[in-house]
Amino acid sequence: AYERRFPTCPLIPMFVASDTVNEYKSEDEAIHVIERRCKLDIDAPRLLKKIAGVDYVYFVQKNSLNRRERTLHIEAYNETFSNRVIINEHCSYTVHPDNEDWTCFEQSASLDIKSFFGFESTVEKIAMKQYTSNIKKGKEIIEYYLKQLEEEGITFVPRWTPPVTCKSESSTSHPRRPVSPAVNIPDSSTKEGLSNKEILNTSSSPTEPTAGTPDDKLDADYIKRYLGDLTPMQESCLIRLRQWLQETHKGKIPKDEHILRFLRARDFNIDKAREILCQSLTWRKQHQVDYILDTWNPPQVLQDYYAGGWHHHDKDGRPLYVLRLGQMDTKGLVRALGEEALLRYVLSINEEGLRRCEENTKVFGRPISSWTCLVDLEGLNMRHLWRPGVKALLRIIEVVEANYPETLGRLLILRAPRVFPVLWTLVSPFIDDNTRKKFLIYAGNDYQGPGGLLDYIDKEIIPDFLGGECMCEVPEGGLVPKSLYRTAEELENEDIKLWTETIYQSASVFKGAPHEVLIQIVDASSVITWDFDVCKGDIVFNIFHSKRAPQPPKKDSLGAHSITSPGGNNVQLIDKVWQLGCDYSMVESPLICKEGESVQGSHVTRWPGFYILQWKFHSMPACATTNLPRVDDVLASLQVSSHKCKVMYYTEVIGSEDFRGSMTSLESSHSGFSQLSAATTSSSQSHSSSMISR
Repeated sequence: AYERRFPTCPLIPMFVASDTVNEYKSEDEAIHVIERRCKLDIDAPRLLKKIAGVDYVYFVQKNSLNRRERTLHIEAYNETFSNRVIINEHCSYTVHPDNEDWTCFEQSASLDIKSFFGFESTVEKIAMKQYTSNIKKGKEIIEYYLKQLEEEGITFVPRWTPPVTCKSESSTSHPRRPVSPAVNIPDSSTKEGLSNKEILNTSSSPTEPTAGTPDDKLDADYIKRYLGDLTPMQESCLIRLRQWLQETHKGKIPKDEHILRFLRARDFNIDKAREILCQSLTWRKQHQVDYILDTWNPPQVLQDYYAGGWHHHDKDGRPLYVLRLGQMDTKGLVRALGEEALLRYVLSINEEGLRRCEENTKVFGRPISSWTCLVDLEGLNMRHLWRPGVKALLRIIEVVEANYPETLGRLLILRAPRVFPVLWTLVSPFIDDNTRKKFLIYAGNDYQGPGGLLDYIDKEIIPDFLGGECMCEVPEGGLVPKSLYRTAEELENEDIKLWTETIYQSASVFKGAPHEVLIQIVDASSVITWDFDVCKGDIVFNIFHSKRAPQPPKKDSLGAHSITSPGGNNVQLIDKVWQLGCDYSMVESPLICKEGESVQGSHVTRWPGFYILQWKFHSMPACATTNLPRVDDVLASLQVSSHKCKVMYYTEVIGSEDFRGSMTSLESSHSGFSQLSAATTSSSQSHSSSMISR
């Protein structure tokens, strides 16, 4: 059936033609090797083909059929651009050692792009797209030719037997190489074929169980009660991986349910599942995760201000976790606790989820291996997009994805505001594709309509804050008092590090000596984002645009004040002779920021050129009724230190191509601000091209 795809295959449009360049047959006809040169019409942009100077790509494919051992090995590599790109692919069809009616299929490939005219990223995406589509097509193509053979009356191929002169050899059994289990290839009475889940890339060791050993099967009642429906192939993978752990792993052996999660996460590819499971077991031992529920008590700050908790179960019996993210002060929690404490708390939540799954399995009498998470985004605003907080979130997602696979059964995201696409753009690339498929997102009150919350949660347990009748004991969150914030030094003493230690910069601002940061924009519609804390004094924040670059920055000598500035730098970019409106222009209205305030915002650039972010000393206005200064102003002017302000800031530019699709949401998200953000500031400003929030 496989050979019928040559010299060309109508089911593979990109496969234009092939020529046999080498062929070998052994005298006893047990070995047949064919090497072909294949011509492919790759689905690539016309511009890329023009730059590369080719219309077609050539691959060399070598098929080795061994009738004696009943194996077919396929190797392929690229001939075109082999000095720039190296592609190797290996496939094999073998016979299962325990059931001769089963055929095992293995496939793997590697891609190494050394250089490609500056289009390395594009070539990688094209190659991955082509390879993925070929894998999906593989099952369909082999079934097509099997059916074709069947229609021709060919339903059986006789086994190879050695020539009569080799009788002495015929009595010798050839040991089979242990391989991965797969499924039965259909005969003439069956119309089914190989399923996608039955494509494996695994290998076995001789010590793995074979048919006839006591552990080669699991009890059917046990599977139904605790594991769910498993195919023979999946059951075999579970048994083999568990036995391998028992023989090699020194430490606690995870339960079958946990091993099964890792197998499902890698589509029952034993090698890949074994790799990530071993890494996870090592990680659990290093961080004493098995004992976290018994030995670790969350700090009181988390108990008071972390707006999340367990709340009954959904209609499928899964434990239900409720997270009121929109009401949670993520920045305050990070500043008060540090990233590590937050991560540890999330790990304890996951461990509690595993425990609740086991309890619900017993209560409902059927396997429950995952939980449902309900995330309420009412109140989500730019404060939640604080960069160190987002980066802490990304690290938490990375750790959870690696060590708790297949534990999220469903994620219900409710009341998503207009700013949500921005957060989703930042977070979604770090979430596994299989996990993303479990997300259901509702904007506004859509969750109350058809296909909404009632489809997944019983009416009696819908939380009161979502319009239900059930009192939810999840903390309401709110702002973490700044008195609970801890310094970087305090956190470092406990081996807890904040992102602010590496990405934030400090600056001093003096009367007559503002601090300025230069940002060059090449593409219009890029987004400049900032986040800063006013640590001391009051400042005015400005954004300017200039078509020409300012002179190289000069650090202020502070001679006028005779003060050094060990706590931060001071850089001035705007030349004294520049005139506002001529040499440079203001693109935002000035924003007055008081001591102790935190400000986050963004600006969508309209033109390329040079943008200058400026923090300027805010002078107190004179008395309104007279031209004389006020008494407080006179006293303040006598103190040199009153002329100094300090800010901690962070800026970043997001390219227009990375921000596309979220721009409208960001620009208009001011209207969605909640009471949480309103409590942090006395005013906020929003323009058609930017947004600032405190």
